[in-house]
Order: sequence, then structure tokens, then C-alpha cells
Amino acid sequence: MGADHTRSAPPTPPGVRRILVVTVAPLFLITLIAAIVLWPRDAPRPETVDDAPRYHGTVTRVVSEPCPPNPAVPEGTPTTADGPCGTVTVRVQTGPMAGQEVQTPIPSGPGAPRIDVDDDIILVPLIDPEDPSVSTYNIAEHQRGWPLVWLAVLFAAAIVAFGRLRGLAALGGLAASFAILLTFVLPGISAGRPPLAVAIVGASLIMFVVLYLTHGISAQTSVAVLGTLASLVLTGLLGLVAAEATQLTGFGSEDATTLSLFRADVDLHGLLLAGIIIGSLGVLDDVTVTQAAAVTELRHANPHSSRLELYRSATRVGRAHIASVVNTIVLAYAGASLPLLLLLTADSRALGQIVTSEFLTTEIVRSVVATLGLIAAVPLTTALAVVVVTAGRDNAGTRTGQPTPVVPRPTTERAEALHALSTPPTRSTSPATSSGWPDPDRSTDTTW
Repeated sequence: MGADHTRSAPPTPPGVRRILVVTVAPLFLITLIAAIVLWPRDAPRPETVDDAPRYHGTVTRVVSEPCPPNPAVPEGTPTTADGPCGTVTVRVQTGPMAGQEVQTPIPSGPGAPRIDVDDDIILVPLIDPEDPSVSTYNIAEHQRGWPLVWLAVLFAAAIVAFGRLRGLAALGGLAASFAILLTFVLPGISAGRPPLAVAIVGASLIMFVVLYLTHGISAQTSVAVLGTLASLVLTGLLGLVAAEATQLTGFGSEDATTLSLFRADVDLHGLLLAGIIIGSLGVLDDVTVTQAAAVTELRHANPHSSRLELYRSATRVGRAHIASVVNTIVLAYAGASLPLLLLLTADSRALGQIVTSEFLTTEIVRSVVATLGLIAAVPLTTALAVVVVTAGRDNAGTRTGQPTPVVPRPTTERAEALHALSTPPTRSTSPATSSGWPDPDRSTDTTW
């Protein structure tokens, strides 16, 4: 397979290229200027906390034993402690006791890791405040470094093997997206910048870098960029209106409430809108690139189609795409909020109260606003792509809006074809001529 899933588009007329450059270049410069203005120069640094040291180790032995009875329990409760109980022998790999073995109790309680022999784990030493010379060890969690490394290698290898150069460019775009998120978007919001403005500027930067890096600098990519940018702005405005209409405060999740305890200056209402923008960007890119490519391929397949025919055909492709993407968005939000949705089965309130509560209304607003932005992206991108692919390439038929005239076949050639069809085939040893029949270079598919 090739590195690209589309054929090379015909060259764009110079006038159309100039119009696209004059349109896209100022937008890119405006995005850069906005990023410079909003850049987090005074982002707060996290406070240093004296965390307990963490050492790596390998489990060499696990001994399980019955749990001892609780010294005092209320009537009607179990008389033994929650299991499992026993000891774990761990060979320490790092720290002052590297190479030695220590014993620690088997982790128990909600969320405790399950320990087996040969597991790579992380130990946390606990020092007795009364006697600092006495310390014990507890198992905090498993080591996940190497599994994550192998998953990342498998992920990158699969993308490059299938996409080749295009897959390599996609990995570069992914790295650029994370770099912009970690160096601009998150620090900018932490520094007190308006979250909605930071999200739109950051998403625009990601869009410019990822689309041009992954799909190349072309008229088709520029159309996708303009369609994505317009849809992002529209999504932000729709989110702002929907959040105001539903009186959302941004405190609809436990994470937001916890963040407000550590960072009281963060605008959680704006953070909610920023999340909608960032979450919509990936699917918007998919829709706009697909629509721009669909228009280019349809134009290549039928160069004589009018602008209206081309728009209708590409819009039908967009409808099918949107029908599947809508389900993708809703399921993505539902999967991310699955514990939240499970709480509905344990809530004794009326269904109307649950649906109109802050946390569930937030998820509904996210899904609806993102879907409306995607729906708007289809006609916007399709119309722009139709104008670009037909500009400067119209034939006489498409300029006037009339179908291309059919040239009638000469009467003599028609008579020859009818005669050949009505007579038995004969083997001819002489070379074919312009008047002979059958002619190996001619076809009965020719339009009469």
C-alpha cells in the first residue's frame, strides 16, 4: 500500500492558491500573536512537598494466612478483618537497601494492588515518628514503566507500518499536540488566562501544525483548515450560549471540585467550555479532511459535474459520516463518565431531577454542542472545497450551468457498427484499418 490513501490532486490554479494563501496566512499570524499575548509567563509553580521516597522492588514470595479477628466490632458485622492477609517478601532494587530483602504486609482494602511472585512493585518506607531508626515498608502499586514503553512502541510501529510516511507524520502531529497542550493550554489556564480564549488559540495552533504536517501543504488541506477553524469558533459560541442557558457553574464533577480547593483562581465555567473545544477538535479534523478529500475525488471522477451536483454528492458523503460520528461522540463521553452514569442506578431521586442536575447536564451540553459543531462543519467545508476545486477549471458546460453537449456519432460509423452486430464474426488475418471491423483499437462503448 502507498503512504497516502488518496491520489494526487490536480494542480490548483495560481489564482486560487494566492487567494488561499492570503486567507490562511493572516489567520495563522493572528493565532501566533494571540498565543504570544496569552502565553503563561507567570504560571504558578507547584508547591514542593516532602513526599515519602519510592523504591523499586521485585516480589520473591507471597505467604497468605487467615486474617485475625477484629478486637471490637459492632453487632452484626463480620468478626474478621477484610482480606487478604499475610506477608510479602520483596527484593529491593533501588535505594539504601538495594539488593536486600524486606517483608511487608499484603496490600488490602479498596483499590489495593493484587500481588504475585515476580511482580515488579513500588515500595514506600514508613518511619516510626517515635523511633526514626525503625522503618517498615508498604507496597504502593505496580511498576508500569516498561509496559507503557512497549505499548508506545507497538502503537508507533503499527502506525508507521500501515501509514508509512503519512503515519510518521501523524506521530509528529501527535507529539506536537501534546507539546502545545502541556506548554501553552494547561499552563495558560493555570496562570489565570481566560480558559475559552486559551482553548480556541491552542486548538487553532494544534490544527495548523497537525493538518499541514500530516496531510501536506495543499489547497485541499487549506480548505480543511478553514472549515475546522470556522467550526471551532462556532462550537465555542454554541458552548457559551448553552452553558449560560443551563446556568452551568463548572462544578459538575468531583475533579472540578477538587481543583477548586487547590486553585481557587481557576475559572471552572471557562474550563468547561475549554474542554468542549479541545474534545471537539480531533473529530472536527476528521470530518473536514474527509469532506475536502471527498469533493476532490468526486471532481476527479466527473470533471463535468456542476458545482451544485458536486456539493450535493459530497454532502451525501458527509451525512453518512456524521451519522456514525454522532454515535462516536456520545459513546466517548458515556465511556469517560461511566462511573457517573452508574450512580444513576443507585440514586433514589426522580429521573427529571437526575437529568437536570449539574453533573448530568454538563455531559448533555458537551455532547450536544460538539455534535452541532460537527454538523456545521460539513456544509461549511463542502461549500468551500467545491469553490476551490472548480475555480479556474470550469469547462463551457459547467460555466453556463448546462450539461455537456453530446456529439452525435457519424452516420457511416453507426451503419458500420450495426452491420458488424448483424453479421457472424470472421477471423481476419489482415491488420485492422480505419474502415475495417472489428478493430482492436476501437470499442463499442464509444458514445453515439
